[in-house]
Amino acid sequence: MTEMTATTETLLLNGRWQANASGETLAVINPAYGRPMGAISVASGDDVDAAVRAAEAAFPRWAATSGRERAALMHRAMDIFRSQYLESCARLMTEENGKPLNDSYKEVQYSADVIDFYADEARRIQGTHFAGDMGATHSFVWKQPLGVVAAILPWNFPVDLLAWKIGPGLAAGCSFVIKPSEEAPLSALKFVQAFLDAGIPEGVLNVVTGAGAVGAALVAHPAVSKVAFTGSTATGIKIAQTAALTMKHTTLELGGSAPCVVFADADVGAAVRGALRRCYSHTGQICISVNRIFVQAPVFDAFVEQFVEIAGRLSVAADGLQQPQADMGPMINAAAVEKVRVQVSDAVQYGARVLVGGAVPEGAPYDPQGYFYSPTVLVDVQPDMLVMREETFGPVAPIVPFSTAAEAFQLANATPYGLASYVYTRDLDTAFHAAKALRSGGVGINVNDITDIRGPFGGMKMSGVGRELGEPGLDSYLETKHIRMGYRSTI
Repeated sequence: MTEMTATTETLLLNGRWQANASGETLAVINPAYGRPMGAISVASGDDVDAAVRAAEAAFPRWAATSGRERAALMHRAMDIFRSQYLESCARLMTEENGKPLNDSYKEVQYSADVIDFYADEARRIQGTHFAGDMGATHSFVWKQPLGVVAAILPWNFPVDLLAWKIGPGLAAGCSFVIKPSEEAPLSALKFVQAFLDAGIPEGVLNVVTGAGAVGAALVAHPAVSKVAFTGSTATGIKIAQTAALTMKHTTLELGGSAPCVVFADADVGAAVRGALRRCYSHTGQICISVNRIFVQAPVFDAFVEQFVEIAGRLSVAADGLQQPQADMGPMINAAAVEKVRVQVSDAVQYGARVLVGGAVPEGAPYDPQGYFYSPTVLVDVQPDMLVMREETFGPVAPIVPFSTAAEAFQLANATPYGLASYVYTRDLDTAFHAAKALRSGGVGINVNDITDIRGPFGGMKMSGVGRELGEPGLDSYLETKHIRMGYRSTI
C-alpha cells in the first residue's frame, strides 16, 4: 500500500485546483486494505454554483472554437496524458477501486483512444440543407452544442466513463462540470490534468468532488443543460425526475443483469472462457458483467465442468499493484461484499449448490480489513432466488439449464434490466433470432464484450436512456436547429 495522497485541492473551478474553504474532506479508501489512501474536498453549494457559472461563462468561446482547434487540443491532451500521467493514473485507479494493475492500464489506454476518436469527429460535425417545396424557401439544419454538461461518474470505470462523456461533449463544443465518484475520484482528476496542461481554456472543464449531495446540487442547477450519468438505476431515476423539472437533456447508463445464453451447437470452450472473463473481470463489478448463465441441456454438464475447473483456479489479488496480472481483486466496499453474501446465502437456503467459492477468502495474503469475496459458481438455481432477480455486481455465476430457444429467451428477458446480453452459437439463424429477441441495448454473439468506440452503447428498460459512443454519443451533446429562409423568387 503506497503513501496517502496529501493534497485535498480536488475542486477545479475556472482553471484552478483548490480545496473547499470550510476544510471539509472525505477519505478515499483502498479496498484491498480497508484504509484511507487519499482524501478529497467536499464541494459546498457555493462551489457547485461557481463551477457551473465558470462552465457557463466559458461555453460561448469554446462553442465558437473551430473543430480543427478543438481536435488539436484534445489530441495534445492525450499525448501529454500518455507520456506523463498514464502510469500514475493506472496505479491510482488500482489503489482506489481495486482492479489489478493490468486492467487499470487497459482502461486508461482505452480512455485516451476514446478522446482521440472524438477529437477527429470534432471536424466532422455537419448539418444539412434542402430546398423548400412550398414557394421560394430554403431550409438549413444545423447542429450546435447543448451548453453546460454535468458529468457524474461511477467508481468502477472512473476514467473510461469520463472519456465517454467529455470526448464527444468537448468535440461538440460543450463545457463541463465533472463530479467523480467519491469512492474512486483520484484517477479521474489525473486525467483532467492532461487537458489543463494542453491549454484548454479556463472554465471549459471544472470538477466538484464529494458525495451524493454534490451530484444532486449539480443536477438541480438551472444553468446545466444536460446530465450524463453512469451509475445505479435508483440514482438514475432520481436524476431523471430532477432533470425533468427544467427539461434537461439526459444520458443515463444504469444497472444491468446480463444473461449469457449458450446453445448446444456452440464452441463450449470458447463460451466458458468468454463467460468466465465477463463474470469475474473487475470482480463482477461491471454493468455489463454476466449475471446469469443459461446453457442448453445437451452441453450443460460439459459447460459446468469446464467452468468450475477454471473458476477454481482464478487468482484474486490481495494487492493489485503487487499482482498486476491477477484475474480479479477486492470489491469496492463492505456493503458490496454483504450484498453478495446475502444473495449466495439466499440461494443456498432455497436449494442452490455452491460448486466453487461462496465465502470470503481468509488468512494470508488478504488483509482482514479488505473487501474480498471468492469467485463463486452456483447450480440448482431457481428464478425466484435473489441472485436471479437482482443485479449482483459481484463475482457470482449462477448456471441454469434450458431446453428450447424460446425458453432461453424468456429466461434471459425475465429482468427489469436490459443493458447487455451474450449468446454463443454456431448457427446463423439462431444468432439472428437471439439478436432480435433479447431485450437489451447490446447483444454480443460469440464475444463477451459489446463495446466498440464506433458503436452505440446504452440500455433498454430500467438500464437507462440514451446512448454513448459512436455517432449517437456525439449527437447526444448537440442540439438540432432548423432554419427556414424565404428569398425572392426572381431578381
